[in-house]
Amino acid sequence: MTSTGHQSNSNMAVWAITAILGIYLACAVVGLPQEATEMVTSAHVHHETMGDHGHGASDHGDSAAPPYWTVIPFVLLLGAIALFPLLSSTEDWWEHNINRFKVAAGLGVLTLAYYAFLHHSPVEAHWPAHQVVAPADGFAQTGFVGAVLGNAILAEFVPFIVLLFSLYVIAGGVRIEGDLQANPLTNASFMAVGGLLASFVGTTGAAMLLIRPLLETNKERKHVAHTVVFFIFIVCNCGGCLLPIGDPPLFLGYLEGVSFTWTLGLWGPWLFTNGLLLLAYCLADEFYFYRTETIRDIKRDVTHIRKLKITGLALNGPLLLGVVLAVGLLDPHKPLPGTHWHSWMFLREAVQLTLVALSLYFGSKILREKNSFNYHAIVEVAALFIGIFVCMQPALQILAEKGKLLAESLSPAGFYWATGGLSAFLDNAPTYLVFFKAAQDPSLSGGATAGVPEATLVAISLGAVFMGAMSYIGNGPNFMVKAVAEKSGVKMPSFFGYMAYSCAILLPILMLTHWRYLSADDADIQTAAPQASVSAPLHE
Repeated sequence: MTSTGHQSNSNMAVWAITAILGIYLACAVVGLPQEATEMVTSAHVHHETMGDHGHGASDHGDSAAPPYWTVIPFVLLLGAIALFPLLSSTEDWWEHNINRFKVAAGLGVLTLAYYAFLHHSPVEAHWPAHQVVAPADGFAQTGFVGAVLGNAILAEFVPFIVLLFSLYVIAGGVRIEGDLQANPLTNASFMAVGGLLASFVGTTGAAMLLIRPLLETNKERKHVAHTVVFFIFIVCNCGGCLLPIGDPPLFLGYLEGVSFTWTLGLWGPWLFTNGLLLLAYCLADEFYFYRTETIRDIKRDVTHIRKLKITGLALNGPLLLGVVLAVGLLDPHKPLPGTHWHSWMFLREAVQLTLVALSLYFGSKILREKNSFNYHAIVEVAALFIGIFVCMQPALQILAEKGKLLAESLSPAGFYWATGGLSAFLDNAPTYLVFFKAAQDPSLSGGATAGVPEATLVAISLGAVFMGAMSYIGNGPNFMVKAVAEKSGVKMPSFFGYMAYSCAILLPILMLTHWRYLSADDADIQTAAPQASVSAPLHE
């Protein structure tokens, strides 16, 4: 794309963001976001006052999860993502984001049609605050449709896509320029740095900062796809478990009362898992992939070595930090630290978009052009995940209803595999929250683990974060990195091809993590678990 094209796209994005912020300001003038926040805080006070009796029969007594067949649209959407790029009749058609959106939206409409015409028991709504929507008289249950859309779009998709968009665009204004020798050690170093950064700037922020220089370093090599797959394993997922801002599930735990520094105690599993992944990558690349490169390509790689040079960080570094702070501080469910003030609803997203506009307006257009920056990858994620978030609502509601019964029979290791297995295909954030709530013990409330037995919380946290790497859709950055790599000319594995990597390499390492840190033996669990509270027992 020419610099004129980049300038035009940047101007359009800035104007679009300005319009959105104008609409938000107009809503704030009439008090709409403030009113939504008051509903959140009122519901929170009511919950604390009522305690365990706050969700009694009036809330849940007559509710029922959807039947199992309602997950068919979600399964079909996963099937489309997996198969359409492989079939010659749909391969080219699927490349267009508008067609991805048609499939995702169409299956989303089928899910909404079930709630409108076939579902007849109360539905839990989570936006703007928790409530139970009862069935209404009439042919169509519009209240159910509104509740499901509120859960899927307003409570989940909007914060999700705004965060990804903000980190994607701002990181796109930072250029790490240079061309190191693309050997196993260099690539592993990129991943190690990214795995550390992921916990402090989020998995998406770290991935968007480092994927382009990694691809540029490897542009002379023929075999690059496996490097991107390991990058997804480490930087987009397993590296993000040391702080709540590293991965969305851990942030939800923080919002539920888990101490902000509790996750630092997960450094053992973090180091063990990421260390084994780096070792596996170095062995695979050194003894197989690197040796299959042609002598000509290796010589060309060596002759094109240039030192790394970072530009655009002076502006965009503080903006990335601003996004992280906005996510951490401006949640309407929690008061601003040191105050009693709760952020207005969607003020967090408005601040993030403001930071994006500043990056686009004041940042270098030439630098973005050198980065080959465009919006295709984030549009692809948005087109697919808007359908994914709607279609997975029945699955999440089934899990929410069955989760408590399931939790009663699970050991910490069971929580690890249950949370992780579902996080590979459902969004790992709500999956984490379902098992978190199911595992809470009122007798342990007030501690650093928010009432969840410590070994169980370790298992839930590791399962949600680590096993989000098992498929392309397990975590938002996975798909984004895939799209960026493909736009750079790397032929990435298909949905099933990626899972062949994850089952052959990642899964055995996660089994070793289970053996090392989630043994049923009390001593092993005591060693693995962070020391959140002396008085909090490790088992119920």
